[in-house]
Amino acid sequence: MTSNIGAALRELREASGKEAKAVARSAAMSASKLSRIETGKATPAVMDVERILTAIGVSDEIRAELSEVARKAATEAVAWRLYRRMGFAQHQDAIGAVEADTETQRLFQPSCMPGLVQTPEYVRAILARKNLTEEMLSRTVGARLERQRVLYQAQKSFRFIITESVLRWRLLSPPEMAMQLDRIIAVSRLPNVWIGVVPLSAAMGEVPTSSFVLYDSRLVIVEIPHAEITTREPRDIDVYLSKFERFADVSLTGDGMRSFVAGIRDEFLR
Repeated sequence: MTSNIGAALRELREASGKEAKAVARSAAMSASKLSRIETGKATPAVMDVERILTAIGVSDEIRAELSEVARKAATEAVAWRLYRRMGFAQHQDAIGAVEADTETQRLFQPSCMPGLVQTPEYVRAILARKNLTEEMLSRTVGARLERQRVLYQAQKSFRFIITESVLRWRLLSPPEMAMQLDRIIAVSRLPNVWIGVVPLSAAMGEVPTSSFVLYDSRLVIVEIPHAEITTREPRDIDVYLSKFERFADVSLTGDGMRSFVAGIRDEFLR
């Protein structure tokens, strides 16, 4: 297979008999973007390749071969200002497409509530700091809330770890924060969702730095203040899998976690 990943993707699409518009729509991107990727005028992001291959439908062997080609540029960083220019709502759609093709999602979040469990008020509070127009804000809030439907697909598994500071960080009024914590408790009762909370009193052998999300064992997205970093490099993925499990080892879970969260909720209500 050619080393030009754009040309390889075009050959695979044409061989499948699928039209470019249909593949682009399934891959949550514009037809013009797919065209630029296929003609080599744009270098595809790791998530772009992942979504295009899923939309085309390829064998495990071909997927592995193309993944090896893509691994030459396995790690990339995209500045948040570029996502703002392209549209945060479109970025939410792109992440949703990756989630749709993921069986097990693991997330560690030391700074804010995980996107899939945020209340509408919390979503707005997070996005309000990005200087979006009201139209852009409404579209992005809607896109994030639409993503949350994936939680109710019983065949998928979700493992979320948050720190106690996330529960206490006041981004909303006390009653609204209480509603957000009730949301955490409610989602944790779904049979396919596991939520752990790292209490501030835990003896830590790991430093909680940046948030990160693992999609199965094939992709990691790390958020830092100025950019989003994506990698499919197996050695990097192993680093984050190990970090996740170390945080899981000191997390409160199940009824103990729910009682802990309820206690903080009641503090907000008082």
